[in-house]
Amino acid sequence: MKFPYGTADFHAIRCEGYYYADRTDRIRVLEEAGKQLLFLRPRRFGKTAWLTTLENYYDLARVAEFDALFGSVAIGQDPTARRNHYFVLRWDFSMVDASGSLAEIRQALHNHLNAQVADFGVRYADRLGSELRYHPSDGLVALRAAISAARAQGHDLYLLIDEYDNFANELMHGRRTDYDALVSGEGLLKTLFKAVKSLASGQGIDRVFITGVSPVVLADISSGYNVSEDISLDSRFIDLCGFTEAEIAAVLDQLAAEQRRDQAWSARMLETLRTWYNGYRFGYEPGPGLYNPTLALYFFKHLANTGQPPREMLDSNLAMDRNRIDFVARQPHGAELIGAALDPEHPPVIASLAHRFGVEDLRRAPKDAPYLGSLLYFLGALTLKDQDAMGRLVLGIPNLVIRKLYVEKFRDQLFPTYPEREDLRAAAERLYSSGELAPLVEVLEANHLRVFDNRDYRWSNELTLKTVFLVALFADIFYVMDSETAIARGHADLSLIVREEMRRFALLDQLFEFKYLSLQALGQTAQTLRASSRETLSALPQVAACLDEAEAQLARHRQGLEQAYGERLQLHTHAVVALGFERLLWRSTSPGRA
Repeated sequence: MKFPYGTADFHAIRCEGYYYADRTDRIRVLEEAGKQLLFLRPRRFGKTAWLTTLENYYDLARVAEFDALFGSVAIGQDPTARRNHYFVLRWDFSMVDASGSLAEIRQALHNHLNAQVADFGVRYADRLGSELRYHPSDGLVALRAAISAARAQGHDLYLLIDEYDNFANELMHGRRTDYDALVSGEGLLKTLFKAVKSLASGQGIDRVFITGVSPVVLADISSGYNVSEDISLDSRFIDLCGFTEAEIAAVLDQLAAEQRRDQAWSARMLETLRTWYNGYRFGYEPGPGLYNPTLALYFFKHLANTGQPPREMLDSNLAMDRNRIDFVARQPHGAELIGAALDPEHPPVIASLAHRFGVEDLRRAPKDAPYLGSLLYFLGALTLKDQDAMGRLVLGIPNLVIRKLYVEKFRDQLFPTYPEREDLRAAAERLYSSGELAPLVEVLEANHLRVFDNRDYRWSNELTLKTVFLVALFADIFYVMDSETAIARGHADLSLIVREEMRRFALLDQLFEFKYLSLQALGQTAQTLRASSRETLSALPQVAACLDEAEAQLARHRQGLEQAYGERLQLHTHAVVALGFERLLWRSTSPGRA
């Protein structure tokens, strides 16, 4: 099988024999949904591939290729009357450089508009009756010229706008004044969308399809473009982009046949994909999760080439999404929301998703406003997990690859300097290879444990402890890591289960159970705790009772894991008790002592 990782061009995918997940049955439904549509999904979620599908379907210059491109997919069996009916113009705002001055950004946008119309002129040269006009500092001149030329031939324009908010988002995160200058008043972006709105009112643009990540920029443009219909949560288009688990499983079965693997291999790969990439839900009603297509194709390509999952489960092209989490954390109440995302007992809850909110809404919103939670949803950093008893939306981190982005943010906060991170790395590696916890405890007690003891993250004390260890030990190259790991009828606080392809190395499985005792419960001061030996503190009745309880829980969890993994499991368990945020005490058990 050939996988179109890094290829978002429908024409190339179909003509060069790449794997294709057919969504063309939605074309007819899209035509009925409206003439100006907005579709929002996280970055790298297949939006461009869908846009090029529409481009190839409606392009009147590709009528001779219709059967080759669409004959074997759903829409080819019953095409609509508008197939190959339009001159198609596509803008891609991810190509607009936002790194220069405001004047340079404006010129970059004009350059892009002119370049796309120039390409339009080349593609339709044999159909257009006149040369197109351009103005170097006004891309709208070229747009109007393209529309006039198309109408002269008896056709309207289908305008496709990809990543409408891309370069504006870059400015929003760090250059607010320049952002405002583009989207408000007579700003260029607002002016551009006002022109599209006008031209789509019987003046040559018949249909518009827009993709982007969030509604923020469109809200800030305000009346500049208030005519689009947002289909992002429409149940008919929930899986317009993204792979279903059935599609994932079918690909794995085909790869297994090609590589002469057994069903156990397919099942193991499916479980890996489910753990790392599944979990996105874009509708209000509960249903199966979707897989990020870029990540799935990244995995498939590596699997096809090597027979093994990729060593790095997070595609580096998605790593920059952490900047979006940082942006949210800087907003009022943002840090508290980021903290709640890691709290399984008190996850973020909002009454409904906000569809129109601008930058000022984010900055001035009261604590209970849905804007920040909605933004993280649109960014793909949170997803819809459930609804509570009151019908409110419960948000959560979709999968482990996104959890890693949160963990990295907290790791930078907890271990900000290179020497601190090196000390942590050495201590963590001791634990991975030998099960020895003492070096890690020494690192954490050296002021790091108290960093999260503040008001920004309204966590329970035990959750704070879990988060510190999760951040300190997160190593997705070696382990499948999760907090509150489901085991039989209970939940372990933190597990590090060696990835199957890494079991040939000197890595041990790890399981943690955490308890917390406050200074008040102990009747001790911080100074007394710091001065006491671990032996003395471990002998305190409250501490011993907590360690006993944690060990009993670990013994039960061990049985569940041993049933699941059998002899492959090399499990070390750790009962950890925090005394305030001053000292850590523990008991560890190796496989031979269990």
